[in-house]
Amino acid sequence: MLQSPPPPCNLVLGSTSRYRRDLLGRLGLPFEVAAPAVDETPLPEESPHALALRLALAKARAVAALRPEAIVIGSDQVADLGGQPLGKPGNHERATAQLRRMSGQTVIFQTAVAVVCQAMGFEQVDLAPVQVRFRSLDDAEIERYLRAEQPYDCAGSAKSEGLGISLLDAIDSDDPTALIGLPLIRTCRMLRAAGLVLP
Repeated sequence: MLQSPPPPCNLVLGSTSRYRRDLLGRLGLPFEVAAPAVDETPLPEESPHALALRLALAKARAVAALRPEAIVIGSDQVADLGGQPLGKPGNHERATAQLRRMSGQTVIFQTAVAVVCQAMGFEQVDLAPVQVRFRSLDDAEIERYLRAEQPYDCAGSAKSEGLGISLLDAIDSDDPTALIGLPLIRTCRMLRAAGLVLP
């Protein structure tokens, strides 16, 4: 007897980030991953926090348009240095330049999360800013760090969950996983509001 395929999962992470996937996995909920088709180019004069909020919501909406019955999570993070957005460096040279700029500075990592379910008409978005104070860094320690961890896919060129913590003087946040890429306290709050039962 042929078995029918399992019903589609009703929770979807609209992100291909392995960091967000690992964080969401902590909640013990079954979920799928879908890549959102969203242009991440900042708008003219757009502030880093506005950019993060817009992109998180755009990602959730893009996936929800394809999966209207699902509860979709979208998230985005923008490193904010004095009101200027810092993106993912992508390579060693740009990461070196970013860390030189951030040396001795306070950077706000604007981490936004959105939850959307088209079928329910549900939509929420929130921001979890994280203040990170970098130590004064010399070129030798920047080079050692980048060679060791190669954080070229991370906004701000440092992984606080790894060796990057050694570059910092302080982290100030009310949602501890926000700096890694998904603020789980806010995410849980929104998922409960959307009707999911969390363990």
